[in-house]
Amino acid sequence: MGQLWADMIRGYLGEIAVKIFIKNNWKVEVFLDHEKGSLQDYLPMDIHEVLLPNGQRQTPKIKISIKATKWNRIWLDIPGDQFNHSDIHILVKVGVGRDHLFAFFKEISVFKDKILPVGEKIGALTHSDSETLFNELPSFQPIPAYIFGFIRKNDAFKKLPYEGKKGRKNYNITGWKGPISPGDLDEIKKREKAPGKIEFEGIRKFSHNQGYLFNAGNLLWGKKDWDEVIEEIKSF
Repeated sequence: MGQLWADMIRGYLGEIAVKIFIKNNWKVEVFLDHEKGSLQDYLPMDIHEVLLPNGQRQTPKIKISIKATKWNRIWLDIPGDQFNHSDIHILVKVGVGRDHLFAFFKEISVFKDKILPVGEKIGALTHSDSETLFNELPSFQPIPAYIFGFIRKNDAFKKLPYEGKKGRKNYNITGWKGPISPGDLDEIKKREKAPGKIEFEGIRKFSHNQGYLFNAGNLLWGKKDWDEVIEEIKSF
């Protein structure tokens, strides 16, 4: 349960981090939309509206997708045909772990006011037990977020756009910029004459072999790059 919560909340917090980043650096107010809707409506676009100078809200012409990943990850992994559904893909890492749910429940007194008193009432816990359990729960802390950068859908990509290093037996892929297809890792294995496994830095393997893949170092992140994106967001 804690892991499911962490995965879900990480996505929301990644979007909020981008919203704050844009507001703080360019004074542009963007709006997210987490209401229920069809996959076709919501998959391509995480930034749904922009606040105009006249106070009205308008849907931007470009579609921006925001992908949040774990704090120790470096990959923007876009399976299937999702890459072509958005114009710009942003990667954010968010420091949310499995303990976040329990820390949140502790912060809003779910354990102290509801769960632990029930345990005492039915005789499963003493008051001393409840206090010990409550004090051992993790406390809610500020959640860090870091925006790596973004990639454009219309950038030029080449086949097998990888970087890496060969060990004694295995080959470790440290960089990738573009499409990944079935058979690519077999081709790398032949090219690099690696007798062992072909693995990706920090994650070893992905759950798919068809889509687009980028390491954080291959994303656009400079001020000029972001300035161009913000101007496009403001265009209608």
